[in-house]
Amino acid sequence: MSRRMIPTATYRIQFRNGMTFDRAAALVPYLKRLGISHLYASPIFTATTGSTHGYDVTDANEIDPAIGGREGFDRMVKALKQEGLGLILDIVPNHMAASLENPWWRDVIENGEQSRYAHHFDIDWSRRLTLPFLGDTFEAVLEAGEIAIKPDPKTGKPALAYFETFYPLSPETYPGSETGLLQITDKAVIADLHDRQPYRLMSWRDASRDLSYRRFFEITGLAGIRVEHDDVFDDTHRLILQLVRSGAVHGLRVDHIDGLAEPKAYLERLRQEAGQDCYITVEKILGEGEDLAPDWPVSGTTGYEFIATLSDALVDGERLPQLHAAYAALTGASPDMADELRAAKLLMVDNNFAGEVATLVKLAESILEERPEAAAISSEAIRAGLRELLVAFPVYRTYGTADGMPPEGRQMLEKVATDIRRSETTADLSALPFLAKILNGDLAPQLSHKASTFRTRFQQLTGPLMAKSVEDTLFFRHHALIALNEVGAEPLPREFSLDRFHEQMIERQKRQPDALSGTSTHDTKRGEDARARLYGLSEAPKIWADAVERWRRANSASVTHLDDGPAPEPAVEWMLYQALAGVWPADLTPDDAMGLAKLKERFQAYAEKAIREAKLRTNWADGKTHYEAAVKNYIHAMLSPENDVFLVDFASTLRPFFRAGSVNSISQTIIKLTAPGVPDVYQGSETCDLSLVDPDNRREPDFESLSEQFSEAEELDTSAEEGWLSGHFKQQIIGKILKLRRTLPDLFRNGEYIPLEVNGVRAKNIVAFARHDDRNALLVVTPRHVLEALQDLASSRSAHWAATRVVLPPPLAGRRYRDIFSGRIFDFSGDASVNWAFADHPFAVLLAE
Repeated sequence: MSRRMIPTATYRIQFRNGMTFDRAAALVPYLKRLGISHLYASPIFTATTGSTHGYDVTDANEIDPAIGGREGFDRMVKALKQEGLGLILDIVPNHMAASLENPWWRDVIENGEQSRYAHHFDIDWSRRLTLPFLGDTFEAVLEAGEIAIKPDPKTGKPALAYFETFYPLSPETYPGSETGLLQITDKAVIADLHDRQPYRLMSWRDASRDLSYRRFFEITGLAGIRVEHDDVFDDTHRLILQLVRSGAVHGLRVDHIDGLAEPKAYLERLRQEAGQDCYITVEKILGEGEDLAPDWPVSGTTGYEFIATLSDALVDGERLPQLHAAYAALTGASPDMADELRAAKLLMVDNNFAGEVATLVKLAESILEERPEAAAISSEAIRAGLRELLVAFPVYRTYGTADGMPPEGRQMLEKVATDIRRSETTADLSALPFLAKILNGDLAPQLSHKASTFRTRFQQLTGPLMAKSVEDTLFFRHHALIALNEVGAEPLPREFSLDRFHEQMIERQKRQPDALSGTSTHDTKRGEDARARLYGLSEAPKIWADAVERWRRANSASVTHLDDGPAPEPAVEWMLYQALAGVWPADLTPDDAMGLAKLKERFQAYAEKAIREAKLRTNWADGKTHYEAAVKNYIHAMLSPENDVFLVDFASTLRPFFRAGSVNSISQTIIKLTAPGVPDVYQGSETCDLSLVDPDNRREPDFESLSEQFSEAEELDTSAEEGWLSGHFKQQIIGKILKLRRTLPDLFRNGEYIPLEVNGVRAKNIVAFARHDDRNALLVVTPRHVLEALQDLASSRSAHWAATRVVLPPPLAGRRYRDIFSGRIFDFSGDASVNWAFADHPFAVLLAE
């Protein structure tokens, strides 16, 4: 791919919720001043009415009128081109909305397997299409009089009406007069008519056990599409490719690539159609030790693994065990995370994805019936073996195709099977060899089609199973340091070290130099500055544990005692205080009633989601109202202005963490902008981003203020604490470094990543590395673990960094460097004095002259 097509920096904008193309166009001059090369847009194609995110696409070949339509889009593209900026689109090839607003889905409902689009969606047509959108069973809602035959207000045709939703009737089921049909009131006749439809209305509660179409994760409102078929690819990518070929769009971000039947084949087709100059990244979670497939024709991932790697640089790995110990002491348990992960996965296999598992069992049984060992393997053994395979799978998926499993996939399956046999499971493992043969494709040719279907279904299940078990269950159950419970992170304990960070960056330069490097996204559990602040807790486990104990005592009267225990329980109290520490605005004072009220509204919504995702005492399917109310009441009391003793203590205790967190924020920003990869700035995170999990992190920032406060000519003066805490310095730093990236794209894309050794008193408090190519060199020196090292931000210079030096290897030594922020010149021989480099501000980005 040509150099000019690789972004130097992207800026993610969330359309909808008030953000339109014309409003985005007005932001283009600001993005240009900030140094952004490409606007990175959330899905823009027509989605369900009121969609807040755009991933529930209803028409892949129409730009959503709700955000400006094609005319508004063209105006935005014109504004981008006038400023020399490119455009990257987030596309959704895995699913569409299972909504009557989707004309393809409506046609399938009305005409069943005879619909032109029947095989566009991933539907099991061996039975009727299930529509799990009723509040109870069909029989119950019919008996309650909630189902009737009425004319569809939009078409005038007869429909099964459920409140304001009208499910079209198949024309074949009413060959007589429509007028006569609309006069039917007898429930038995309505039931008989329903039975003759190509679909079956059912309760939403039954979806996890009985669904005839592949869904996105657990979301029944999103139906999987079969983009692996040429006609489906063509129909869903017509407008996308037109926009790329016209030059309006320069890059594509592929959502949930692991949901597709054959990701590699899809990407090869997309690359062929989009051309070699189109910048393509994939949303892909990489497990520990897993690399992106080198033969995928893409520039890399969207960067979740980069967020996880940053924690190695900023978390105090030596003291983190003390924080875990304090959390265990509070909760009365020290859980084995491997066991906890297994328990979470078993919950998903046996409940949330029970229907998908049952489908795989039936497929395996049908294959077994045609093999000689059929009598030797029971249905129970198949389910037990499949269950163990799914639970033990360590990554999102393998990448077998219709031709079988590639060598790396075979190796993975063999390792998983070996680990299962060595485990202490009491499950019947007699079916494991048979299941491995299916997955590897080692069966007779006449069984290859069934084996391929099984392989695809299995691979499309392991990813959602992992995601829902880890990101949306386990990460909401264990709270020792919630900043580590992030998308892309590992659920199992590991070491955190600066050496490991450098190793990961070296590998990133080799394998994914053009991948996106994110620190906040629309899917992260909390904003990057909240995460940076909470990293500081790893440096002071005793201070934090003692504070939590004080706060629990101060708020003990607000704990409700239910039959199944206190609400909130100690683990949730710890979580609430940590989450509140991350989101608390640095300028919020305990006597600000209005500010506390706004924070409480956001925080209660977060807490409700957190305890439901944990699936311990409440969940989304069966919410325990008494428990949830008790947790909300606790928060209400906690954040009430009358609770001044607690609020004053909380705010004063957090003050040092605010300062340390703002330093961490600057460090992670500088690293993101200078390390291998293409830095992505999520909307509003160029200043202080203390957001919570979605939908909180999808709120629109104050773009007008962001633009007004940014000046390219402003001199960077880091002496004022307010500039650190507000994120203003962060915005200035982004502007300076992104300007440099646009000037020297080759250095940042191809330049070698060189970890630099640091010696002296504060060696452990420094992250130092260089980027170097044949023509240019850049030194990066940033602080870390500063909670104890620095008492306040203004004094974070000179004496604090004396006798600390960065060793410069031969390619970097003996050169003159210029500080890109101050213009100060440094002549370094074999090493660089940190207190010299930090003369003007406590970080340094130095470009060789």
